[in-house]
Amino acid sequence: MDIFDKYSMQMKRHERVLKMGTDPFGVRMGRLYSTTEAKVNGRRTILIGTNNYLGLTFHKQCRAAAIRAIETKGTGTTGSRIANGTYGTHLELEHIIAGFLGRRSAMVFPTGYQANLGMISGLAGAHDTIFVDADSHASIYDGCRLSGSTIIRFKHNDPADLDRRLTRHNGQGACKLIIVEGIYSMVGDTAPLREFVEVKRRHGAFLLVDEAHSLGVMGAHGRGAGEEMDVEDDIDFVVGTFSKSLGGVGGFGASSHPKFDMLRFCARPYMYTASASPATVASVSEAIGVIQRKPKLRRRLWKNAKRLYDGLAALGYDICSQYSPVIALRMPSEELCFVAWNRLLELGVYVNLAVPPGTPNGLCLLRCSVSAAHTSEQIDEVCRRFAQLAEELLEEQSRVVA
Repeated sequence: MDIFDKYSMQMKRHERVLKMGTDPFGVRMGRLYSTTEAKVNGRRTILIGTNNYLGLTFHKQCRAAAIRAIETKGTGTTGSRIANGTYGTHLELEHIIAGFLGRRSAMVFPTGYQANLGMISGLAGAHDTIFVDADSHASIYDGCRLSGSTIIRFKHNDPADLDRRLTRHNGQGACKLIIVEGIYSMVGDTAPLREFVEVKRRHGAFLLVDEAHSLGVMGAHGRGAGEEMDVEDDIDFVVGTFSKSLGGVGGFGASSHPKFDMLRFCARPYMYTASASPATVASVSEAIGVIQRKPKLRRRLWKNAKRLYDGLAALGYDICSQYSPVIALRMPSEELCFVAWNRLLELGVYVNLAVPPGTPNGLCLLRCSVSAAHTSEQIDEVCRRFAQLAEELLEEQSRVVA
């Protein structure tokens, strides 16, 4: 038996995908013309699947800060935070994040994935119970497993189901930790945080909100879904990433709990991995300042999101949720999803192909993520190319039926 035999089904699926065109899991971005356009497969392509919500990857001040950091502090720390990997700038960034979020303390991780691993496995232990939204990100589930806690899934965005499960579980185990996301990455829907907070209070649980896709996007000051819904004081722990709105790589956890900093000595994904690079820390520190100084970026993002949503809805596409910076189109089959994704790439539009097992409920999606950096003309051009795709798909379906 070969050690890779367990992946035989995945290999067959991948082979089938390759026969239909470009490998969606191996797309290479060639020359980057801007935050919203690149050369992909030799074509100038509009990027509408990058999670670059505020367009800060090319921001002049963020780039300058990163360059200065490399020149003065080098390319990497070569150590973990508990060894030689804590620089003054790491502590400064944690202070900036805590201040921005109105929290007592914050911890910086090298990736957003590790932020969830470290926060969840550090907070919950073998005698605790985690109640996790069924549609949560893979990093959340992996953090739950790493914790050794009892894991109970509740129906997606369903406070009543969470309440029932907590009621049945009351009195068992030690602490209860509820985990939800602000904006869900695949279909772009938002958690009903007010209702979840009521359930949390009723059962004496703790609440962790992953604001990966809502930080910088929601709230009057860009602090996320918690700020948007005016429940920040009722959220015990916040997790976020630098790789979306902040245009970098890394992640963080934040809280006002007086013992929160104990995680620095108890969260293994924080303790035993090299710290974030000086360039990343510098660019993200600057990006948070940009978010605070330029609320117009957030307004432009939502204006662009509505423009794309309205355009695609008018074309008859099946959109999974109300408009947000993540706009996911439901496709009737995996095969048609592959065909549509390949055709869009030929037409010069890059979106994310999202298929099982990476999607909830077996959905096959063309996933768009809008940026404040997109122009109205780019959004309209994307809609025109989606219109061409719709016509071709309709012709293809008619041909198959005939």
